[in-house]
Amino acid sequence: MNRTQRATLGGKLSAVLVAAGSSVGLGNIWRFPYVAGNNGGGAFLAIYILCVLVLGLPLMIAEFTVGRASHRNAVGAYRALDNKWSFLGYNGVLAAFLILGFYFVVSGWTAEYMVHSVTAELAQYTTAEEYAGMFERFIRNPWRPLLYTSVFVLATHFVIALGVQKGIERSAKVLMPLLFIILIALAIHSLLMPSGAEGLKFFLLPDFSKVTAATVLTALGQAFFSLSIGIGTMVTYASYFKPETNLRHTALNVTILDTLVAVLAGIMIFPAVFSAGIEPSSGPSLVFITLPGIFNGMPLSMVWSSVFFLLLVVAALTSTISLHEVITVYLHEEWHLSRRGAAWTTTGGTLALAALASLSLGILDGWRICGLNLFDSLDYVTANILLPVDGFFTCIFVGWRLDPKVLEAEITNQGRLNFRIRRIFAVLLRYLCPAVLLLVFLDNLGVF
Repeated sequence: MNRTQRATLGGKLSAVLVAAGSSVGLGNIWRFPYVAGNNGGGAFLAIYILCVLVLGLPLMIAEFTVGRASHRNAVGAYRALDNKWSFLGYNGVLAAFLILGFYFVVSGWTAEYMVHSVTAELAQYTTAEEYAGMFERFIRNPWRPLLYTSVFVLATHFVIALGVQKGIERSAKVLMPLLFIILIALAIHSLLMPSGAEGLKFFLLPDFSKVTAATVLTALGQAFFSLSIGIGTMVTYASYFKPETNLRHTALNVTILDTLVAVLAGIMIFPAVFSAGIEPSSGPSLVFITLPGIFNGMPLSMVWSSVFFLLLVVAALTSTISLHEVITVYLHEEWHLSRRGAAWTTTGGTLALAALASLSLGILDGWRICGLNLFDSLDYVTANILLPVDGFFTCIFVGWRLDPKVLEAEITNQGRLNFRIRRIFAVLLRYLCPAVLLLVFLDNLGVF
C-alpha cells in the first residue's frame, strides 16, 4: 500500500500517546500491584524497571522499525520485508484476537463495578467474604457479565469505526491525560491514609534478600506483558508514524509512561492496603474483592470507589482499542474489506469469543481445555506461548534477518539522527533479548 494512501498520526505527541495507550492497561493497574506484592515489593520493582529498559525497549524499537518500514498491518509488514516471516504477523493478529476474548470480559467487570460504586451498591457490604461472594455471583451470572462485556465491545468499536485520526488519535489524547489525573489523585489520597508510609516503604525500598530466580523471571514476564509487545499493536501503530518520528525517543517515552503508570498504581494501592492491615500479596482478587472493602472504610467511599473503577475502565479501553485495531486493519488491508466492514467483523468475532469466555466461568465451566476453562485457556495460551514466541522471533528477524540498511535507515530517520549505541542495541537484540525470552518461555511452561 502506498504511504500517501494511508492514514498517519498527527505528530510526535500523538505517536507517544497512541503507543502508550496500547501498552498501558489493566496489566499495569490490576496485574502489576499484586505481582509486585507477591514478590517482595521494592526488590521486584527495581528488577522490573531494569527488565523494561534492557528487554522491553529494544523489542519495542524493533517492532516500531517493522511497522514504519512497511507502513502495513502486522501481517503485511512482515510479508513486505520478508515473505517467509509473515507468520510473525499472523501470530500477532491471532494473539490480539484471543486476548480480546478474555480482556473484554475483565473490562466488562470494571464497568460493572464502576456502576456498583456510583449506585453505592458496593457500600452495602462490609467483609472480604461478602465482597468475594458478590464477585463470584457476578461472574457466574450468565447475563450480567455479558451485558457489560457487550457495552465495552461496542464502546471500543465506536472509536475504531471513526478511524485512525478521528477515533484512535483523539481518544488517546483524552483518555491518557485522564488516566494520569485519576491515578495521581488516588495516589495522593492513598498516601495520606494512616500507615500509608509503611505501604510506600514496602513498595519503593528494595529488600534483595527476598529475591529468587523466580522473582527475576516473573519480573521479565511482567515487563513483556505490560508493554504489549508480541501482539502486533506496536507494529500496527508504528505503521501510522510519520517519517520524521524518532523511533528511539518514542519508544523511550512510551516505556517511561508505561512504567510510571505501574509505579503510580503501586503508590496508589500499597499504602491503602497497609492502612487497612491487609497482606500486600492478596493476589488477583486485590482489585475486585480486597480494594472495595478498603474504599468502604474511607470518608466519601462512594466517590473514591467510583473514581478508581473509572480509572480501570479508561485503562482497559486504551488497550482494547489497540487490540481491535490490529485485527481491523489486517482484515481491511489483507482481505480488502471496507474499514467499517472490517471493524464490524472484528467486533462480532471478538464479542462471540468473549461471550463464550464469560460463560465458561459459569454455566459452561464444564467445557475444559487441558483442565482449564476457556477464559483461563485464552489467558494461558497468549501470555505463556504466543507473546514470548513472537518476541523471540522478532528479535531474530530484526537482529539477524532484516536488511541492516533498513534497520539503520528507520532508526536514524534516513541518516538524519545519530545512533551512537548501535553496537549495544545489536548485542541486546541479537543475543540477550532472545536468550531472556527463551528463559521466560520455558519458565512459563513449568520447565524450571
